[in-house]
Amino acid sequence: MSINVAIDGPAGAGKSTLARAAAGRLGYIYVDTGALYRSVAYYVLKMGKDPKNSGEVIALLPGIRPELKYIDGVQHVFINGEDVSEHIRTSEVSMNASAVSAIPEVRQFLFDIQKNIAANNDIIMDGRDIGTVVLPDAQVKIYLTASDKVRAERRCAELIAKGENADFETVLEDIRRRDYNDMHRETAPLKQAEDAVLLDTSELDPEQSLSRLVEIIKSRI
Repeated sequence: MSINVAIDGPAGAGKSTLARAAAGRLGYIYVDTGALYRSVAYYVLKMGKDPKNSGEVIALLPGIRPELKYIDGVQHVFINGEDVSEHIRTSEVSMNASAVSAIPEVRQFLFDIQKNIAANNDIIMDGRDIGTVVLPDAQVKIYLTASDKVRAERRCAELIAKGENADFETVLEDIRRRDYNDMHRETAPLKQAEDAVLLDTSELDPEQSLSRLVEIIKSRI
């Protein structure tokens, strides 16, 4: 039986970075579900459609073939054969990923992909509804978070490192808006699963956060 670790939490909490590092340390496969939603948002924007218009997004789904491939141990995201791993990390795509993820048809569209990976591998999967909806029977569930101001500071540092402009107040506003949207959407809203362990990294540095995450996982498998 495969081991499944579900990590949920709000935008900018460091889920992807920490989950990827923990998977590497434990020898598991890391599954970034947010990348799948980002890839859909990227495709919608590329096609000149509005990610907030559910009708336009749903109409495009039959023509989208998202894939997660692991190349030299690193996850790459493909849409219809195109590697979009770098393209989906812009601020524009990030904001619109939240919009498409609120569409029930999009969530159902990506659901089977996520379930199939988890059924056949020891994985760490992160997202917004992994422990509550996608992998409700996961052996380990963690709700990873940090204060909105700390998350905004980290996000600004990440954008600056990529050579992008980053205004703290703008990033903070975006994070608060995403938090509200994710927690109040009708389908699979962001929330802590009843049996999830809360991990708040507001006062922890990256190595401390990783060590605590790995410690929690090891204690429950």
